[in-house]
Amino acid sequence: MPQYTPPLRDMQFVLHEMLQVSEVFKAMPRHAEVDVDTINAVLEEAGKFAAGVVAPLNPVGDREGCTLDKDTHEVRTPTGFKAAYQQFVEGGWGALSCDPEHGGQGLPIVLNQCLYEMLNSASQAWTMYPGLSHGAYECLHAHGTEEQKALYLPKLTSGEWSGTMCLTEPHCGTDLGLLRTKAEPQPDGSYQLTGQKIFISAGEHDLAGNIVHLVLARLPDAPPGSKGISLFVVPKFLPQGDGSLGARNGIFCSALEHKMGIHGNATCQMVLEGAYGTLVGEPNQGLQAMFVMMNAARLGVGMQSLGLTEVAYQNAAAYAKDRLQMRALSGPKAPDKPADPIIVHPDVRRMLLTARAYAEGGRALAMYSALLLDQAHASEDEEERQEAAELLALLTPIVKAFLTDNGWIATSECLGVFGGHGYIAEWGMEQFVRDARINMIYEGTNTIQALDLLGRKVLGDNGARMKRFGAKVRELIEQEGVNEAMQEFVNPLADLGDKVVKLTTELGFKAFQNRDEVGAAAVDYLRVCGHLVFAYLFTLQARIALQKQDEDTFYRAKLATIRFYFAKLLPETAMLIRRARSGAQPLMAMDEALF
Repeated sequence: MPQYTPPLRDMQFVLHEMLQVSEVFKAMPRHAEVDVDTINAVLEEAGKFAAGVVAPLNPVGDREGCTLDKDTHEVRTPTGFKAAYQQFVEGGWGALSCDPEHGGQGLPIVLNQCLYEMLNSASQAWTMYPGLSHGAYECLHAHGTEEQKALYLPKLTSGEWSGTMCLTEPHCGTDLGLLRTKAEPQPDGSYQLTGQKIFISAGEHDLAGNIVHLVLARLPDAPPGSKGISLFVVPKFLPQGDGSLGARNGIFCSALEHKMGIHGNATCQMVLEGAYGTLVGEPNQGLQAMFVMMNAARLGVGMQSLGLTEVAYQNAAAYAKDRLQMRALSGPKAPDKPADPIIVHPDVRRMLLTARAYAEGGRALAMYSALLLDQAHASEDEEERQEAAELLALLTPIVKAFLTDNGWIATSECLGVFGGHGYIAEWGMEQFVRDARINMIYEGTNTIQALDLLGRKVLGDNGARMKRFGAKVRELIEQEGVNEAMQEFVNPLADLGDKVVKLTTELGFKAFQNRDEVGAAAVDYLRVCGHLVFAYLFTLQARIALQKQDEDTFYRAKLATIRFYFAKLLPETAMLIRRARSGAQPLMAMDEALF
C-alpha cells in the first residue's frame, strides 16, 4: 500500500519564507493574530489526520467503489469513508476558513488550501465530498439570501450537511447554454425543478444527513443560451424551521457512473421531478452566481493534482532507493550488493525530479493564489483587493490546467519508476494515474481553461492582467539583475518574459483576422504562461535558498530541484512557442470528410 508523509517542511518554506504570510496577515484585521506558531500547529494536526485517517482509505475506495440501492436511490460509500468523515466533522476541519458568523473558525484560505493538498494526497476520491461542500458554502455565502444563509451555511460549515453543484446534462457539457432543466414558479415564491443532470460528483452518499444541491435551470420566460440560466438551492431533504429534516425532496440519484478512476466518489446521474428549490441571486443570472463555486472548484482541482503529484513522487522516490537493477554506467555505486539501486540511473532521476519540481512549483503557485484570495477578501486596502482579484482571475485557469497537466505527467513518470510493478494495483501507482486523468477534464476541460486565459483574461482586457503579473516579474529581475549568483535563474526568467510579451502581441493581431487563431494557440499559450509563473516563483525561492544553503540540507535540495527545473523542464517553452505560432491553418486545412 502506498505511504504518505505530509510535506510540512516545504509548506512552511513557502508560507513563511517565500510568501511571509504572517506579515501579510497583519494588515488584515480578521487574520492579524494568525502567526507562525498557529499556522504550523494547524498544518501538523491536518497532516496527522490526512496521513493517519484518510490515506489508508484510498486503496479501499478504489477497490470497493460506491453502491446504489435502486429502490431507495441511496448510495453507500466504501468501508471507512463515513467514519473518517465523522472525524473530519468532529475535528472542525470543514469549518477551518469559514465565516465565524456561521460557525467557522475564520482562518485564512491559504491554510485551508494546505489542508486540502494533504487530503488530496491521502485520497482524492474521499476529499471530493467535503471539498464540494466548501464550494457550495462559498457560493451561498456570496449570493444567498439572508434566509438561505441562516438555513444552510451553519450546517455546511459544520459538515453536518454536504453540498454539490449540478450543472451538466446528457446533451451538454461545458456549453451550459444548452441546458434544459426547468424551474416553474410557485405561489409561495419557491420553484419546482424538473430535469436530468449527469456527472454530479458526490451527488448522493451516506456521509452527511442532508445534501444541498446547487442546480442550474431555466425559468419559463428565460431567454435562450447562457443568458437565460438561473441558480437554485435544492436540498435532498426539506429543512424545517427548527433545523430538523422534513420530507424527501424530488431530487434523487438514478444511476452511478462507472469510471476509470476516483471510484470512491459517487459520480451520479441525478433526476429532478418537481423538486422544491429556492432562487439564488437574480433570475437569469445563475452563471454569475455559480462562477463563485466554479472558480473555487477550479482551484480545488489544481489542488487535487498537486496532491497526487506529491504522493506519487514520495512513493516513487522510496522505491527507487530500494529497488536493485543493473549497475550505474559510471561504475558500481553499491559494490556490496548484486546491483545498484535504480536511483543511480540518470533517467530514473529525471522522472523523479520532474515530479518533485512539479510538486514544489505547484505548491508555490497554489499557495500564492490562495493568498491572493485572502487579500481579495480580507484586505482593508481597496487597491490591494482589486489587484489581488485581477491577478487571481489570471492565475485561476493556470492553476487548474497547468497543475493538472503536470499531475498527469508526474504520476505517469512515477509509475514508470516502478517499471512493471507500476501496473500492479498493490503498489498504488496505477490508481494515482487513473485518478489524475479526470482532473484535466472536469470543471472545464483544460482546453476551456486555455481559451479562458488567452481569449478572456489576456486578449479580452488588452493584456491588463498580464501586465500586472509582468510588473512583478520585472521587479524581481531588477532586484536581482546585478546579483551574479542569481543569473542562472534571472536570465531565463527575463528571456521567457520577453517572449511571452511578443507571443501575446502576435496572437492578438492574428485573432483580429481569424478567431480560430485563439483556439489553435490557446493550449500551448497557457502552458507557456504556466512555466513563466513557475519560473518567477522558483526564482523567488532560489534567492532564499542561495542565502541559506549552508544552514540546512533542505535548501541544498531546493536549489538542486530548481536547477533541474530551469535546465530540463523550462526549455519546453521553446517548442510550445513555436507550435503556438504555427497558427490555425495546419489544424483547419483538412476537409471534415477526410477525418
